[in-house]
Amino acid sequence: MADPEHLRYTYDEVHNLIKKSAEQIADFQPDMLIAIGGGGFFPARVLRTFLKNKVTKKNIPIYAIGLSLYESLPGTTAERLGNEVVRTQWLGPETQKVLLGRRALIVDEIDDSRKTLQYALTELEKDVEGELRSLPESEREAVRTKFAVFVVANKLKPKLGQLPPDVLYYTGAEVDDVWLDFPWEASDIEEHNGLAQKAKSASS
Repeated sequence: MADPEHLRYTYDEVHNLIKKSAEQIADFQPDMLIAIGGGGFFPARVLRTFLKNKVTKKNIPIYAIGLSLYESLPGTTAERLGNEVVRTQWLGPETQKVLLGRRALIVDEIDDSRKTLQYALTELEKDVEGELRSLPESEREAVRTKFAVFVVANKLKPKLGQLPPDVLYYTGAEVDDVWLDFPWEASDIEEHNGLAQKAKSASS
């Protein structure tokens, strides 16, 4: 069986994709980032640089959630691997309260099946609804959290998960259904960058 086709991104390429995307994301005016670990950590940190408030000079806070679809974690059966999203880390009760009245951008590196993004959004919305129940009904809509999604790369393939049509969706690149290699996954960054450059030279 032939190895799948690989598309390798360098740090510079990811940085520039995020920089370009930030120009559009700025219209959403997020005031908190929710990074899905581990692939969303680096993009969220870079994105914060470009979304920093130019007037107040304040950084946008980054919160982390841990979700796994493809990792073999303790207790993960073969049937669950790739089929069920496993929660490994979540927002604490105090952070869930912080969600109210915010514009939250969920950040990850790849939109593959969309299962992870659907899970993250659905569960965060449940947290918001739980907090809203403690408020008078007349006050709830004014502080309901507005969510959006950003991924570095979206694979052009049928999705198993769905996002509501009113949730803004941003992507740095639309790519074919190939194996994506990001630099933070490489144990040998020089080799990774060399292979990335070799592929570019071959296609030019």
